[in-house]
Amino acid sequence: MPVPTSFHTALVAQLLRLSEQRLLDPLEILLQSADPLTAVRSYLRAAVETQAAQLLGRNELLATHAVTRLISAFSPGDEPFDPPLEWWQTPLGQVVARRVGHPATEAVPYSVAGAMLGVTRQGVHDLVNRNKLDRHPDGGVRTESVRVRLLTRKDGFAWGTT
Repeated sequence: MPVPTSFHTALVAQLLRLSEQRLLDPLEILLQSADPLTAVRSYLRAAVETQAAQLLGRNELLATHAVTRLISAFSPGDEPFDPPLEWWQTPLGQVVARRVGHPATEAVPYSVAGAMLGVTRQGVHDLVNRNKLDRHPDGGVRTESVRVRLLTRKDGFAWGTT
């Protein structure tokens, strides 16, 4: 079954909220008025709907490019991409985890792998010990194995089938 409408709706809401907070709210403060941004807000809504469709659609390359654009826009600067653990359970966090794993590293600590999977750190240890996740030689868990685990879950819907 394809990704549920409720997930798509939650993803759009998160993307819209992030876009407004990171892009439009600072402009509104600088311009001291929301009036010039009325048309931009309407355009932004349509753009966010398109981004969500790309993120959840069948075209893996298009989805990966959308992830890259969004991470770049929402996490600008010289600091490495390192969201808080709870971010991985948001709609965007779940899409990123399933589409690219962790976009900034090939291995993640057990705590991050657990956050991405929605399990405890101990649960990740168990999955590694049972060879369900791959241990990275430098420590932690291979990001790609977390991604594969997420994609093969029986969570009621398939990714990339909308």
